[in-house]
Amino acid sequence: MIVRSMSALIERDLRLAIRHGGESLMPLIFLFSVIILIPLGVGPGPNLLAAIAPGMIWVAALLASLLALENLFRPDLDDGTLEQWWIGDCPAGALVVARLFSHWLITAVPVIVFAPLAAQMLYLPAEALGVLVLSLLLGTPILSLVGGLAAALTLGTNRGSVLLSILVFPLIVPVLIFATGAVSAAADGLSARAHLGLLGALLILAITLVPLATSAALRLNIE
Repeated sequence: MIVRSMSALIERDLRLAIRHGGESLMPLIFLFSVIILIPLGVGPGPNLLAAIAPGMIWVAALLASLLALENLFRPDLDDGTLEQWWIGDCPAGALVVARLFSHWLITAVPVIVFAPLAAQMLYLPAEALGVLVLSLLLGTPILSLVGGLAAALTLGTNRGSVLLSILVFPLIVPVLIFATGAVSAAADGLSARAHLGLLGALLILAITLVPLATSAALRLNIE
């Protein structure tokens, strides 16, 4: 029952994202907008672009993640669906996890898939591409988890988008530092294990604590 309910929610979210084609393409639009516009400002030098490539790709991933956060739970609150999560047969916490996973699939997976192409366009060394993809696989779920918690905490406010940014940015700074540090180290021929290990530790911590905190925050909004 739990797995079926979670699968149904994920399938519904993916169908809605595909139906609204602009929403499903927005992560890629952000990614390639960043890699096209920023070189126009800093110059086309291969060495400079290779140095800033990890940060540029991660900024695109962050912007794509933030894009859909304001409406992550609000439509469910407005139409009463959120209340049904707590009175149905499936535990509300499982549905929260399913919604956060849907957000990750919609906003992060397109960036992860096309990140190697974007990195090559920015002259990132080939030996760093694997580390880039691995850092995105470890770090982007943290963005969705932290963003989901921020969305739940600001659900009852009128200016949720402003508060979302204020809450999310300080929390994801370590993720950006460790992820870009790992890719930069790999590009310089150094070991990226320490940075990736710290990213993995942050991911485990986020998976353990954030869904519980998000569920508690949502419950406060319906009581």
